[in-house]
Amino acid sequence: MGYVFAAPGQAVLPVVGTTDLLPVRRIYCVGRNYAEHAREMGHSERESPFFFGKPADAMLVMSGGAGAVLAYPEQTADLQYEVELVVAIGRAGANIAVENAGAHVWGHAVGIDLTRRDLQSTLKKQGRPWEVSKSFDHSAPITAVVPAKGAGPYQKGRIWLDVNGVRRQESDVALMIWSIPEIISHLSRYVAIAPGDLIFTGTPAGVSSIVVGDVLSGGVEGIGTFRLEVVRGKG
Repeated sequence: MGYVFAAPGQAVLPVVGTTDLLPVRRIYCVGRNYAEHAREMGHSERESPFFFGKPADAMLVMSGGAGAVLAYPEQTADLQYEVELVVAIGRAGANIAVENAGAHVWGHAVGIDLTRRDLQSTLKKQGRPWEVSKSFDHSAPITAVVPAKGAGPYQKGRIWLDVNGVRRQESDVALMIWSIPEIISHLSRYVAIAPGDLIFTGTPAGVSSIVVGDVLSGGVEGIGTFRLEVVRGKG
């Protein structure tokens, strides 16, 4: 017995300071987890956290000084960025208490949740799922993972994003509405988390559109920085 065609490769992320690779199982994203961003999107500040997903193969690894190149996706004229702290899970669990959730953190990275905002808006108005506005190819650029090494979840530090050298987003992870332990606890009520899961923890205010030729740079203090160049797609 064998596969009817070649099985897809395992999605992986490099680990800072080693030659090891972190196998990625699932990607979860938290919506509206900074008060100013919630307000700019027309919502109240502390709603219960909600989640959406991206496939593991939507990752675009931004590692090394050269960064990465993103082909502008099809079916949108309004591609928007959202810089986020990413948590890598290293221990399985379900219905995890907040006070125990930190033990499930293996490491952290910096990610960008890319959104086809015009498509998302249209689908919302139609009352339809907006997965294709979030889960397209290369919609999850991400840096290498920094191991937590027993230090627990990241709690405080600057997060920022520049477009063509101009600051567009800047905040502190301490200002997240829901902390990393709270996010993990809440998510684990709905699904059992497992090693290799990634959680994008939400973005600060300042999201906006990018076009072909733009260069994005930014990072999270103590975790990593990135550079992403937007180029014309094949279409």
